[in-house]
Amino acid sequence: MQWHLVEIDGNEPKAGDGGPLDALIEFYRSFNGKDLAGLESVWLAGRDPSMDNPIGGIRRGWSSIAEGYTKLFNGQAELNVTFHDFTSQGGQDWHLFAGRERGECKTPEERMDLAIRTSRWFVRKEGVWRLLHHHGSIDDPVMLSEYRRLIFGGGNDKVDLDR
Repeated sequence: MQWHLVEIDGNEPKAGDGGPLDALIEFYRSFNGKDLAGLESVWLAGRDPSMDNPIGGIRRGWSSIAEGYTKLFNGQAELNVTFHDFTSQGGQDWHLFAGRERGECKTPEERMDLAIRTSRWFVRKEGVWRLLHHHGSIDDPVMLSEYRRLIFGGGNDKVDLDR
């Protein structure tokens, strides 16, 4: 397995062993490529998965998570993130990656750098690693405000990604 990786944006070659690192690489490949079907192949199906972040809010179940991704991918902003400065620990049927994402958010008029604390918890179900939970947060309140403005748009006509 390629545990020597120091950052992941989805363009890395997978080990091909079906391990949790391959699933993490596939997540970033799918997210940065706006590939909803790819994300569905990484996330656990059904009502068990959850996500909590400043753009998608708290979402429970794959269908709610998919709805948030769809709105994000169809919005005005383009996102690209790289996972870095991370730790990795796990057991036979679980694996946790905790670290940071850096990247950019841009619209036709503006661009900003992003710094996000991120954790992704994978579980092995029926021999396949699936994402069970994601948490992301932004420490800098000014960055968070600007990020939300770029994603949702200005004024009172913002897209509600929380539902």
